[in-house]
Amino acid sequence: MGATSLGLLAGVMLISAPAQASEAKADGGKVFGWVEKATIEPWGAMVKAKLDSGALTSSMHAENIETFERDDEEWVRFDVEVEDEATGDQDEKSFERPLYRDLTVSGAGGRDKRPVVLMTLCMGGERYEEQFSLRDRDGMNYPVLLGRRTIQSLGLLDVRKTFQTTPNCSDDAPLHRYEDKEYSDKIGAAS
Repeated sequence: MGATSLGLLAGVMLISAPAQASEAKADGGKVFGWVEKATIEPWGAMVKAKLDSGALTSSMHAENIETFERDDEEWVRFDVEVEDEATGDQDEKSFERPLYRDLTVSGAGGRDKRPVVLMTLCMGGERYEEQFSLRDRDGMNYPVLLGRRTIQSLGLLDVRKTFQTTPNCSDDAPLHRYEDKEYSDKIGAAS
């Protein structure tokens, strides 16, 4: 495909993106900005989450990560310390979750092995159980990074906007369980 064709295609995509976002809102579908506020459930601490279409798996800030055995299964114990966006206070909670899988991430700094657990976030009045790799993100701007697997189950992403939804979940808010979701086979593949 030539440079002219690529430029034309990019222009069409930019023009159609606002129309798709408007259609999604009109149909009751949700449109999320590239940064949203979310609460970590059932804890309730509100954090800024970056929706990152360049990442496949979501990531959550965690410290003191250790694996252990419980009932012949591998588990992970970790602490999450975040600034609660609702109060401005530093808040910390310890979690124990079954190890869902191990993830090896390759980047400029080399290879990094991370545990992955299922955690639940509230975004836009609904709860989403998702895979999160655990990593010390203390020096990062966003304690939670949402990758393509999560974005696919949320709705549309409008990269021009931020804070399009409010994390307001009651105990009976819809819960999208990870095991009930269907993901596109092409979500991790480059075209």
